[in-house]
Amino acid sequence: MDAAPRTALLLEDLPEVAAWLAALLARHFPGIDIQHAPTLGVARQRLDSGLQPQLALIDLGLPDGDGTHLIRPLAQRCPGCTIVVTTLFGDDAHVFPALRAGAHGYLLKDQPEERLGAALDGILRGEPPLSPAIAKRLLRAFQPVAADDTPGVESLTPREREVLVLVSKGCRLPELSEKLEISRHTVSDHLKSIYRKLNVNSRAEATLEAARMGLVQL
Repeated sequence: MDAAPRTALLLEDLPEVAAWLAALLARHFPGIDIQHAPTLGVARQRLDSGLQPQLALIDLGLPDGDGTHLIRPLAQRCPGCTIVVTTLFGDDAHVFPALRAGAHGYLLKDQPEERLGAALDGILRGEPPLSPAIAKRLLRAFQPVAADDTPGVESLTPREREVLVLVSKGCRLPELSEKLEISRHTVSDHLKSIYRKLNVNSRAEATLEAARMGLVQL
C-alpha cells in the first residue's frame, strides 16, 4: 500500500469485537473512515452502493455465510484494496481458501493487540500481515521438495525471478517499474506470468512461494 488507507470495510458480526477492531484501525490509521458491516449481505450492499475501501478486515464465521465468499468479488471490484482476514479460525480449511480467493493477509484475533497493531503498521511497508502461527502453518505447507518435483523456480525466467524477489520484499508496481527500468505494463505482464506459473493469486502467496523456492527469507 503506497499511502495510508482513507476508507476501511470492517466485516464483523460481534459488536464488541467490531468496536475493538475499529478502535485499533483508528489508532493506527488516524482519520480513517470505517464502514462497518455485520453480515455478508450488508457488506455486499455497501459495495453495490459504490464503496471503494483501500483496506478491508474480513471475518469468516458470519450469520449469513463464510466471509471468504466476499474476498474474490471485493478484490475484483477494488484491486487496490488490501484484504486482511481477521478470525479465530487458523486451520488449513479456512486459511488456504481465503488466501487463494485473494486475501493479502491473515490475522488471528486471539493474539496480543500490540501484535495485531504491528501487523497493521506493516501494511504501509508492503509487509504481508500474517499472524506468526499462520506464517508457520503456510511455511510447513511449502516445505522445499526435490528439484525434480518443483515446478516453481525452474519455470521462471531470470527477469521473473527478479520481479518475484522484489515483490516479496514489498515493492509495489511503481517501485518495480523504477527499479527494473521497465514500463508498468511490462511489470504487470511479468506479474501475471509469475502468478500463473506458480498457481498463486496474491502477493502473500507469491511471497511464500519465493521463500519455499529459496529466493527470499521470511
